[in-house]
Amino acid sequence: MPTTNLIKIKTKGNNLHLRVSKGHFTTTRSHSNYYIDVSAQKSRYSEAKAVAQELCNGYNYSTRIVDAILCLDGTEVIGTCLAGELTKNDFANINAHQTVYVVTPEITNNTQILFRDNIIPMIRGKHVLILAISVATGHTAKAAMEAVQYYGGEVIGVASIFSTVSECNGYPVNSVFNPNDLPDYFACRSHECPLCKEGKRIDAIMNSHGYSKL
Repeated sequence: MPTTNLIKIKTKGNNLHLRVSKGHFTTTRSHSNYYIDVSAQKSRYSEAKAVAQELCNGYNYSTRIVDAILCLDGTEVIGTCLAGELTKNDFANINAHQTVYVVTPEITNNTQILFRDNIIPMIRGKHVLILAISVATGHTAKAAMEAVQYYGGEVIGVASIFSTVSECNGYPVNSVFNPNDLPDYFACRSHECPLCKEGKRIDAIMNSHGYSKL
């Protein structure tokens, strides 16, 4: 079973830790040997602000405008903190309106992302930064990109707490943590999973809300 003792990994800068449990985990699309617990970063203001500050460093002196932040996986608190950092008077990022929309998509039963008529103006014609918990397979981030483009927005990149890649679908990915922090981390399709090939049973099912032991 996955360990009940979370491994805590500290960043170089802020007093911020990545909490992980090691085991054999599955989502609807992939298998992984780690569950990354970001519940504190999503819900606790001090940690959400610390994440936002580290992510913001990746956009300092950038000439890319950020008009809207599309929050995936329950990252609205982080998104709000990030919007605050991006609109500070001393921040060098160019922002045409001196404000940032913080938007949450609606996801249908068949996992399609959509925006209602009253939300579309916050996407259409805007430069949109996609905010996610993690980018491993990139499936969710790519779906969000397609939705933004469909509704007339321009994707400028992806920000996440953890990512295994530096770019997704041709867009830059800015993350607080990366594989250097978890050297043995993997996320792959079920038929490629080394733990399955070793005959190890799945410990838990996980999603953006947490994990449930089997």
